[in-house]
Amino acid sequence: MKVTNTLIVLNLIIFILSQYVLSTNLVMSYFGLNYLFFSGFYWQVFTTMFLHASFLHVAMNMAVLYQFGYILERYFGSLKFGFIYIIGGVITSILSLAYTYYMARHGVVVNLVGASGAISVLLGVLAKLDKNMRNGLIMAILVISFVPMLVGIRVGWYAHLFGFGIGYLYAKISLKR
Repeated sequence: MKVTNTLIVLNLIIFILSQYVLSTNLVMSYFGLNYLFFSGFYWQVFTTMFLHASFLHVAMNMAVLYQFGYILERYFGSLKFGFIYIIGGVITSILSLAYTYYMARHGVVVNLVGASGAISVLLGVLAKLDKNMRNGLIMAILVISFVPMLVGIRVGWYAHLFGFGIGYLYAKISLKR
């Protein structure tokens, strides 16, 4: 499918550029979602969903996007699917700013990167569309949000939960059946 493939290739190209060609710290600071947003770096709500902290991070996100993106792109068509992914990702970023702001006010710098907020939107949509998958998807979003923290891996759990909720709500409102 066109949009899913394009998103995957774009994420991989940006990962390679940000990790091996450009200054990783500079790219992450300017284009990840962090306290600089409040100083006018408004593009961060969009660019954050194309940055990844490690190879494992981008590989896992792209595997999930590949699996579920194809399903939903076939269901909605490329244009609507792309709209759901991008707008859902931006809304997830905007909601995640509340956590970023709260932490910054308490002296903790949070830099949110990754496609998982936008991907979580897709999982939320799919959970509403397919009752048979709903419980499994809810369990998956909880596991990927909280289990890594048990072993000291920082994750944007709030972006996962916001994204899933946005996707579910979008499907509930727009796909009345």
